[in-house]
Amino acid sequence: MKKLLIVVLVSLFIAIAAGAQEKVNLLVNPIKTGTDVAWPYDSKQLQTQVAAELMNKVGKKFAVVTEAPEEKGRHFVLDCEVVEWHAGNAAQRALIGMGAGRESAKVRYSLRTRPGKRLWSARTRSVRSSGEMHTLVR
Repeated sequence: MKKLLIVVLVSLFIAIAAGAQEKVNLLVNPIKTGTDVAWPYDSKQLQTQVAAELMNKVGKKFAVVTEAPEEKGRHFVLDCEVVEWHAGNAAQRALIGMGAGRESAKVRYSLRTRPGKRLWSARTRSVRSSGEMHTLVR
């Protein structure tokens, strides 16, 4: 999930910010979950991790923030929502390994301007992990 999201966002940000002289603010909102999704991770920690990853990737062109800035100027907002999450099987992960029993999630994410105009939106089919989600937020 991280790598796909970052690669797509980096290419989009570079195209949008081409020719911009000052840094554009990129607000990373907390990760939301659907009403029927039992997401066991702390969305605030995940938001901080996503912001840190984006700062490493696009920090030269964007001011990546987790709180809405008050100043006027160009702002982009990254919204993420976990649509589905499946815990996988811990016994399969421990006994079989090689990806058996791994977690999976379907995530919807979009990039919009601060007033609300959607610039880009995508939905992953499935993000699979054999412990990456645990490492990401803990």
